[in-house]
This record gives sequence, structure tokens and C-alpha cells, in this order.
Amino acid sequence: MKCLILAAGYATRLYPLTENFPKPLLKIGEKSILDWLVDDLVENTDIDEFIVVSNHKMIHHFEDWKLNKHKSRNYEITVIDDGTTTNETRLGAVKDIQLAIDTLSLSDDLLVMAGDNVLDFSLSDFVRFSENKGTSCVMCHEENDLKKRQKTAIITVDDNGLITSFEEKPQIPKGNLAVPPFYCYKAHDIRKIQEALDNECGYDAPGSFAAWLSTHTPMYAYVMPGRRYDIGDIESYENVKRKFVSTEGMI
Repeated sequence: MKCLILAAGYATRLYPLTENFPKPLLKIGEKSILDWLVDDLVENTDIDEFIVVSNHKMIHHFEDWKLNKHKSRNYEITVIDDGTTTNETRLGAVKDIQLAIDTLSLSDDLLVMAGDNVLDFSLSDFVRFSENKGTSCVMCHEENDLKKRQKTAIITVDDNGLITSFEEKPQIPKGNLAVPPFYCYKAHDIRKIQEALDNECGYDAPGSFAAWLSTHTPMYAYVMPGRRYDIGDIESYENVKRKFVSTEGMI
């Protein structure tokens, strides 16, 4: 399995912090957001390559990050430039996934995730959950705030966790299970991304492909065992930093 990290956004709500610096490399405690995610997976899974999709404006920061990672690492890091320089010209998350797949001719199962979320649990059980199910899977958590449900992906599931509906930003949500940007895709499913785009799959929100895929093949949902902290603005960033004032606060 390989891990594809979406890091090509412009994080305009965090300006001026992210005007010339990528959000995934902001520090939480002693490490960057991206380091927390990658280090957990290195220690607890058999993922052998991390692929970071960056925009052109920020790519040198990710190249520096790659060079500064531990020299004796036993995994690969690949950084891909999606060629965009402004928020207005961004490709969108689904097209960034497609770019990485096409550029590297990927034929592996993929853990796809946004590079700007902080978790207080390990992703390893999610990876094992997908392996045990033998299908593509998403993570989910309860969200009972209607306004928040209207701004995210919402699913419904049956008693076995099989996804029965999947909507991006529904105005009238069918349920209360929100899907954060963490997806395990089987290799044969990820190859359907062009078919999805040809059939009016949305390309901006990262969950759009998962929503389309769930109507074409069985997919299961893994209930998060802890909390995910979405760093959307400066206030939320400062709150997370206070919450994790030391490395003991993380995974």
C-alpha cells in the first residue's frame, strides 16, 4: 500500500500564516502536522511510499521537508507539483489524485488523505479494517450539528457498516455520520477515477470520488476511535496547539 497526501490547497483562511507557507507543515508541538501523520503510518503499517501532491507555489517547502526527513528511512517520499499557483486555479482534490495516479502509473492500494488534519489516534486500525473488509473504505464519526453536516460529506450505513448513501455537503442530511478526508482505496477501484470524472463526479471536494464509487461498488465505513482536529483557521490552529502542548498529547 502507498499513501497519497493531498497538500495542494492554499489555506486562505489561515492567512497570513499560510500565504507563503503550506498548512500541512505548520507545527503542532515539536513536529509538523504532516510529520505526525507520516510518522504514525511508518511506525504502525507497511506503507512503503508517501506521495505528496503540492501546488507549484509551495512545492519547494515540501521538497525541503522531504530532504530533512530522517536519512535512514526505509520508505520513499515522492513530491508532485500540480502546476497551480493560485487558489482560483487549483485543480481540485479529485484531479490531484488522478494526477498522482497518472504521473506515477500507480497500481497499488492507496490510503488517500488530506495533509492538514491532526488525529489523536493511529490510522493503522483503519488500514487493517480496509484490508479485512477487502473493499475500499472511508472513516466516519458522528456529527450532530446541522450546519457542520451541511458543510461536509454525510453517509448512512446498514448494521454491518456497509455504506447505503453518500452525499457531499447535503442541505438536508439523511444521517449524522460525517466523513473526514481519509479513504482506503483498492487498486481496482482507484483506476475508475477517470470514469467517475467522465460521469459528472465532482472534482473539488476530496470525498466526491468516494461518493461516486460507493454507488458502483460495496464500500464500508470505519468509525473513528478518537478525535480529528480540522485546522481551518487561525483560531482552530491555536486551539490545537494549546491542546497538544507536548508530544505526549499526540498518538
